[in-house]
Order: sequence, then structure tokens, then C-alpha cells
Amino acid sequence: QVQLVESGGGLVQAGGSLRLSCTASRIIFSIRVMGWYRQAPGKQRELVARISSGGSADYADSVKGRFTISRDNAKKTVYLGLNSLKPEDTAVYYCNTVPDSADSWGQGTQVTVSS
Repeated sequence: QVQLVESGGGLVQAGGSLRLSCTASRIIFSIRVMGWYRQAPGKQRELVARISSGGSADYADSVKGRFTISRDNAKKTVYLGLNSLKPEDTAVYYCNTVPDSADSWGQGTQVTVSS
């Protein structure tokens, strides 16, 4: 079973920045498409960014131009840079494969953006 551990969340003011990290184990990380998802209170979990094994990335329209996904295959780690944060970015952020592995969701990391 894939294990995923997210970190790096916190409380920031609108306009601020954070960098999230997710380290994976029990997975051939280098060949998998990895994604960052988020779930805001009362809303469904959504995919906000994904990155291919070769490093090609794409983003949800709501975060395009503000978030940057990257990966380090040697460290089995995927990152998400969050810039120009808005209060509507407040959510628990998770990483997972794309498509997601239902049994592999971690605890996530909370991002709270104050106005």
C-alpha cells in the first residue's frame, strides 16, 4: 500500500506564500503521475495540480499562474508552491497519484489563508 505524508501547511495572510511537500513510500514513484488535491470545508475534494513522470504539469483554472508543482524522483517527493494565496485557497491539501489511489490518502496538511 502506498504511503503518502504531506507537510508544509500553515496560516498565512492573503497574498502570502507556502511550499508543501509530500513524500511517498512503497511506490515506484518515478513512473507515476502525481497530483495535489484539496478539500475545503463543505466541498468535494478537487485536483488542483498534477505532474507527469517527465515533469509536465497542468493546473486547475483556479490556481493557474499562482501554484507550481514539481517533483524530485530521487527523493520520492512532490512539491506544491503556493503564491498569491487567497482566502478561497483555504483547505486541507493532499497528494496522491493521478488517478488517485483510494487506500493511500494521507492526513493532508492544512492551509489557512486569512483576509
